[in-house]
Amino acid sequence: MTTDENMDPIFKALADPSRRQILDLLKAQPGLNVADLTEHFSFSRFAVMKHLRVLEGANLVVSRREGRSRQLFLNAIPIQTVHDRWMSSFSAHWASSLTQFKAQLEQGESTMSTPDQVYVVYIRTTAEKLWQALTEPELTRQYFHGTDFQSQLTMGSTIEYRLPDGDSTRVAVSGEIFEIEPPRRLGYTFRFMSNDDPHTRVRYAIDPVGEMVKLTVTHEGFGGETTTYRDTLEGWPPILSGLKTLLETGQPLVFPDE
Repeated sequence: MTTDENMDPIFKALADPSRRQILDLLKAQPGLNVADLTEHFSFSRFAVMKHLRVLEGANLVVSRREGRSRQLFLNAIPIQTVHDRWMSSFSAHWASSLTQFKAQLEQGESTMSTPDQVYVVYIRTTAEKLWQALTEPELTRQYFHGTDFQSQLTMGSTIEYRLPDGDSTRVAVSGEIFEIEPPRRLGYTFRFMSNDDPHTRVRYAIDPVGEMVKLTVTHEGFGGETTTYRDTLEGWPPILSGLKTLLETGQPLVFPDE
């Protein structure tokens, strides 16, 4: 369960308007570096770095090394955690209306030509249990939008996320494994069967941190703000929030529209 102490860094980080602006910039243009961000403010690069340390301390910003530069990304998981605590009891109608309103606001926003999505979540579990939760269908169906994960889990083997369809099932997502190192690394191509977007790539990195595990999920290769990009931008935060809840409490996280 998320405690007030866990949430204090989130609220502290969001309390400052400059830090909120940094998050807005990273949401609109994932992968900016410190120099890019500094151009948007009247204060110094050093001040921007101080704000980033607060945001990173709250896990609202995560980074990825690209050559000598450090790319920065908004991590929506802590915000999703706040949402789950106070919004999950509201009706599906309100949740749907807010999502539609958000989509309308985002229609005019500019994005990078090849935006990536990077998410980080800390889970009180072991690497082995997290690997099971990512790859066993009786567990994925409890947090991955009701889908069963199916794969032989070997290099080059197919992966499928399957949904119930009457007396059978249908494939919602398909792909092929290009990286596998149980229980630390898993990478596969990803394509929704419901649209004609090309395959993208999903990578899971599982790193033990004391009594917890740090899970980093990178979704890349969109080639623009495609339907897949928009759907996964909405889809990953509740998936990862549900995964964390399942592993830490043993109970699935129930959302209003389920």
